[in-house]
Amino acid sequence: MSTWDLSTVKHHVLICNGGSCLKKLGDETTLAIRDEIALHGAEGLIHTTRTRCNGRCEDACVVTVYPQGVWYKEMTPESGRRLVREHLLEGRPLEDHMIYTYEDSFVPTGKGRTGVSRIKQ
Repeated sequence: MSTWDLSTVKHHVLICNGGSCLKKLGDETTLAIRDEIALHGAEGLIHTTRTRCNGRCEDACVVTVYPQGVWYKEMTPESGRRLVREHLLEGRPLEDHMIYTYEDSFVPTGKGRTGVSRIKQ
């Protein structure tokens, strides 16, 4: 197992590989994102991590990009490749898949499923 030097990394991509996301091509999406990163020689700029459930199962397959705090829904191998090219390398987020952006807190885009609030009313 390697310990990576992250000092050159501009983006950390968290790819859900929980049960619902795996049923919606989570593993294939992970591999496509990693292949596209390698194709562009961007391994030093983009770090990926497979996660377990990210709590947005109805939006599977979920991919999150930090430090921007952008959450994406319904990602596939093809949209994962687009994510690398358009968002991570060219700075153009995939608005058709965005469910949250980050300002001072996470802001829903209105494109994802309505979640259950943890705040007691």
